[in-house]
Formats: sequence, C-alpha cells, structure tokens
Amino acid sequence: MRKTGVTSASTDTTTGGGAGWPCGGGLNLGVKLNVALLLSVVATNLVSLYHLSLRAATVPPPPLLLQQQQGGAGDEEELALIRQLDAIRAGVSQLNHLHSSSPPPPPPPPELLLYSRLAPVASACSAHPDLLHRYMSYTPFASCPDDALSLAEPLLLRGCHPLPRRRCFSPTAPASASKLLPTDPFSPLPDATVRWPKDANCKSFSCLPPSLGFDVARTEAARFLRARGPLDLTAPQLLRLASLSRAGPIRMGLDVGGGTGTLAARLKKLANATVVTTTMNLGAAAPYSEAAAARGVVPLHAPLQQRFPVGDGTMDVVRAGHAVNRWIPVAALEFLWYDADRALRPGGLLWVDHFWCRRSDLEGVYAAMLRRLGYKTIKWAVADKSVAGGGGGNSGKDEVYLTALLQKPFS
Repeated sequence: MRKTGVTSASTDTTTGGGAGWPCGGGLNLGVKLNVALLLSVVATNLVSLYHLSLRAATVPPPPLLLQQQQGGAGDEEELALIRQLDAIRAGVSQLNHLHSSSPPPPPPPPELLLYSRLAPVASACSAHPDLLHRYMSYTPFASCPDDALSLAEPLLLRGCHPLPRRRCFSPTAPASASKLLPTDPFSPLPDATVRWPKDANCKSFSCLPPSLGFDVARTEAARFLRARGPLDLTAPQLLRLASLSRAGPIRMGLDVGGGTGTLAARLKKLANATVVTTTMNLGAAAPYSEAAAARGVVPLHAPLQQRFPVGDGTMDVVRAGHAVNRWIPVAALEFLWYDADRALRPGGLLWVDHFWCRRSDLEGVYAAMLRRLGYKTIKWAVADKSVAGGGGGNSGKDEVYLTALLQKPFS
C-alpha cells in the first residue's frame, strides 16, 4: 500500500492532480489561505490604527494602569500603539507650543528701509506703471519701439534696473558704421555710429560742446596727461603713486560717471589696463555710451544709484568723476562709497576727482564720510570751485572742489 501510494503521488505530481495525497495539490491551497490570512491581519491592524489615532486625537487616553486592568494579554499590542501615539501627540504639542511662544520676526534692518527710500527695492519698476506699461507694450518678434531715450533711461534713473527684457529687435546704427570705427581712441568720432534722434538739436559730435567730452581729438587728448593745478591727477602720476604705495600695477579699473571713457582710453594706451566706464546718455543731448564704445572702451549703461556690476575685490582703482557731486543725496552717496570699497581689492585706490560741494559741508559731511572708510590718504587737495574752474573769483556760493586719492587697507 505504501508503494502504491508513493507511485500514485508521483503520478499526481506529474499530471497536476493530487487527489490521493494530502500534501500534494493541497499545498497551493494552504499558501493561498496563509496569504489571505496575512492580508486580513494587515487590514485589521490598519483599521485599528486609524480608529486608535482618531481616539487619541479626540479623547484623552485612560491611565496606563486602568488600561492594564481592563485589557488582557490580547490588548498589549493596542497599548503599545497608544503609547506611541501619545508620544507623537506630545511631540506635536511641544512643537506647537514652541512655535506659538516664539518671538515675532525682527523688523527690517534700518539699512534696508533707508535704501528703499533712495531706490525702492523690488518695486522700483512697479512704482512707475505708466512708464513700465508703455515700455512693455510692443509687438513680440518684431522691431522694438525707438524708446531708449524716452522710456528706458527714465526707468533706469528711477531705480528700475535692470530693465525688463523684451522679445524684440532693438534698433542700431547702420552696419556700414563699423567700417568707420577708429583704431586710435583719440581720433575724431564718426557720426554714423550714433542713431541721432530726429528731434535732437545736434546730429553730429562736432555740434556738441567740447566741455561734454566729445572733442576727443583735441580737448580729451590732453586730459590726464598735463596737470593744470593741484586738483588734477594725471594718469602717469596715478601709475607712479600706485607703485610707490605698494598698490601694485593697475590692470582693472572702474570709472564712475566717466563720460566718453577718456581715462579708460588713456590707461589702455599707457598701461594696457582695462577700465570700464559707467555712462548715462541723459536724453538726446549726449550719446556717451555710443562715443565710449566707438573709442574701443567698455561702457556700462548704469545710473549712479545702481550697485556696481563688478565682483567683490576685483578692481585696482575706482574713480568717481564729475557726475559724483553734492547733488546726490547724502545717504545715497555713502552707499556709493561703500560699494566702491566692495569692488576694490586690498590696497586698491579710490580716486575722488573734482568732487564739488559747499565749503561749509566739506568737513562736516563729505570729508567725514570718506574718512569713515578708514583709507590711507595719498592725495587731498581742496580749491575754490570758481577759481579752479577759471571763473575768476568767488562765485558767492562758497563752493569748493575736492580731489582725493585714498588707498584701501591691505587687511
């Protein structure tokens, strides 16, 4: 009988039967039952956990001793789950208590509030919706409106920088103008490099006053080469003072309000230095950006209240030209000096060139502002503005010029 049973079992296994052997085909049925039982246990535990979490969140649990008296051995798992939920709830309550008892966030720093009044942070563009709406009203993928002077610069001067980008093609000078670009930065500027506005009074560089810096072949060719008085600092003197003060060679520089880029052109010829010039055209009267570019130097179309678009500690010299004067609000001017400090490398030179103000404000306001930088004074010269400018006597306004060359500490 045992032999027959074994044979029968072997035959059933081969054919997939299993009717005569209790552990044959019945094995699959047992696995299925175990899986089903396991799934039911998991589902029951999940449902129990859900109900327990609801009860723990709404009704305080009874003391542990009372739970042990009421429950038996089968309730141990439930008690463990309740303890875990108690711990979680206590942690959440503690976090909520800490969050509710934390002090309110600190107020904005005074520096941010001060600068926001000078040049509104993140809202300068939206503060002038009429100009912004007109600037952004254009036909995409077509030619841009000719609004660089009527809209772009007014937005820049009002603190809306950088300007919103547009998907249109900006008008430029004719391509033939590139053939007229001079190789010498002190050669006459070609008029074709500028798109002169139709309503402009001048449509050539020769029409503009030489005092504005566009007579590059004569007036500008003498600048930074010959000193007419104690206020002037020539480019050779700058290079020599930089060497004597251990500032090192001047390779990189920033000329703030540098007009047509004469200092950049002069240092490029003398020391092969790269100097970028911040410019503003200020309407149709003076195309400074186009003139500087035609001379082969880099113009940065940026207002004075904008953070200098250069890296920290990268400049060997920063010069503040005639555009930097007492008309700038005192707080805004102080931000400018500290941004120049940010841009200067250790040992770099800050050149304040012909800064003019009232004599009564020089020591109490502007000189004190510069001395707060803690720089070494290499040159400090003050002269009456009207006499230094060739006016032939005091103008009655008691205004003075200041030229200073200051060196940033090495540490």
